Amino acid sequence: MAIWVFGYGSLISKAGFNYDERLVGFIKGYRRVFYQGSTDHRGTPEFPGRTVTLEPAEGEICWGAAYKISKEEDQEIALTYLEVREKQYDRKEYVDIFTELNAATPAVSGALVYIASPDKKVNVNYLGPASVEDIARQIVQAEGPSGPNREYLFVLENALLQIGSKDEHVIDLANEVRRIISEEN
Repeated sequence: MAIWVFGYGSLISKAGFNYDERLVGFIKGYRRVFYQGSTDHRGTPEFPGRTVTLEPAEGEICWGAAYKISKEEDQEIALTYLEVREKQYDRKEYVDIFTELNAATPAVSGALVYIASPDKKVNVNYLGPASVEDIARQIVQAEGPSGPNREYLFVLENALLQIGSKDEHVIDLANEVRRIISEEN
């Protein structure tokens, strides 16, 4: 039996595992926010970067990419890989993916998604909301083993535009990061 994995951050542009099908779509009732601290990929424990997580949001949708993994062997490899890659995300949920805005029936039901919860007892790296300026300053300065935090933001912005999604939170942050960088140069 195939499994589906939904990505709303770096998974959109870089799955990192074998899959049979990629489906661009959205989930309902969530919005993408740069509230998760990254101390292992895009920052360090001393200076965490910021990556996206999902926040419940009535009436909103979050675009991303879903990956279908059919072979049992590929599923095991993918899930093992994701457990490491997404280790700072403490919740797994199963979501319905839609491809049409007015569709009543999902294109895929029960896709796995990793979420970083706001509960500091179980998610010590949760940073939470801040102003666009403060988040942007943190992104400009942070760098980790996977590279600069700003690169994560710009790759996500581009990946979303390629799938036809204009996420205001991501665009506002990217523009503010570019403004800060241009001021520094």
